[in-house]
Amino acid sequence: MKSIGFRFLMVGLMTVLMFIPLFLAGEVIDDRADYSRETIRTLGEEWGGAQLISGPQIVIPVKGPVTRTEKREVVVRENGQNVTKLQDVEVTRVERKSPIYAYPDAFQMALTTTSEERARGIFNVPVFVAEADISARFDFEAIAEAAHSDETILWDEAQLRVTLRSNKALRGAAELRADGRRVPMEPLTTTHQAGIRADLGDPREISNFALTLGFNGAGRFEVTPVGRDTTLEMASDWPHPSFSGTFLPTEREVREDGFTASWTIPHLARALPQIARHDADPEARNLSAFGVTFYQPNDFYQKAYRAASHGILFIALTFLTVLLIEDRTGRGTHPVQYIFIGLAQSIFVLLMVAYAEQIGFGAAYAISAGATIALLTAFGYMGLKLGLRSLVLGVMLIVLYAVLYLILRSTDYALIAGATLAFAALAGTMYLTRNENWYGEPGSTLIDWLNGTTNPKPAIPPQEAGPQGAT
Repeated sequence: MKSIGFRFLMVGLMTVLMFIPLFLAGEVIDDRADYSRETIRTLGEEWGGAQLISGPQIVIPVKGPVTRTEKREVVVRENGQNVTKLQDVEVTRVERKSPIYAYPDAFQMALTTTSEERARGIFNVPVFVAEADISARFDFEAIAEAAHSDETILWDEAQLRVTLRSNKALRGAAELRADGRRVPMEPLTTTHQAGIRADLGDPREISNFALTLGFNGAGRFEVTPVGRDTTLEMASDWPHPSFSGTFLPTEREVREDGFTASWTIPHLARALPQIARHDADPEARNLSAFGVTFYQPNDFYQKAYRAASHGILFIALTFLTVLLIEDRTGRGTHPVQYIFIGLAQSIFVLLMVAYAEQIGFGAAYAISAGATIALLTAFGYMGLKLGLRSLVLGVMLIVLYAVLYLILRSTDYALIAGATLAFAALAGTMYLTRNENWYGEPGSTLIDWLNGTTNPKPAIPPQEAGPQGAT
């Protein structure tokens, strides 16, 4: 019989070998997760995709004198003759110049979203339907001061623009009112951005603009703080918001049936020009956007991958339990049997993913863990000949898989739970083996086994030897 020290080393080697099936199981989980993410992305894009609203912004053309240097043919007198030459001549014309881009003094938005689910194959993809009510007021006196004294503002050609991430998401109501008067809107075609525009005519007598937009979306919703004072209030039935972007909510309340949040952003908090002769919208979209990601917390692919990453710990604890309760007076557990145990626990992860795709995480975990526990307990009784000690193995497995379930359910406490379990297992093993003779009986050490001298036959006592030459 080999020493307990040798058995521990063998179990350690078997545990290291189990990294291979766990790694392969992790690769399968990654492939399924990638397929799921691609399905969610494509269906989300078809529904409307992530949305970003930037604006409203008023754009007013300007014309004024522009002086340029041009090549002109000029007749000059040289040596008593008229000679035609090309010379640089300054020419002044009245042309269109860079327009004035103005953001509102006050910008308010009230947004409500309602979640839905769309199915594709075995996957359910969460999407949302949203309605935004926007109110904006502009300071036209300040806008007028943005033009030079020799320039003319073409007020009658003023446009109001709102840029979006995608026009295809627009659904239902899309209405602009200027002091209660309805203004028709058209798709924005003059820039490389998606969006909508409205020809306002002379807007100087308009005190308030009200815009209502209905649209579909998936994954994320963002807004740019275009107002000198920006206020956003959002209400949704999605219970897992992840607030992101440049600004976090001033107030928020997250409940099981949804969330509410509000943002109040003064102009000093964002580095955007209120009135400029260049378009600051790309800058606003890239540097100042804020909003909400409709987060799916801890989905079963994440749980399965973390189960695989914790798998080596649970395999090691199972091996250790078998080692401590096996009958050391017999033949012990063969390395192949340890491999069987490790493979069963590696396949548990794949079982959990396969069933979770069909029936959800909770039921899939119960079925997969129950089948694995029953298989290993029966194997301990019949294959390892543990007898009633297989009940100890079964109880230990129930505890392990219960702890693993708690670890997978709580992302925040996964590390502390796993580390505590590992420490407790090590402490328990150190206590249970405190009186072990790690070198084993004489002739049963690892070096003796490697030298082929294990369990040598005892010498025959001299007094029991027969006469020389006796048969």
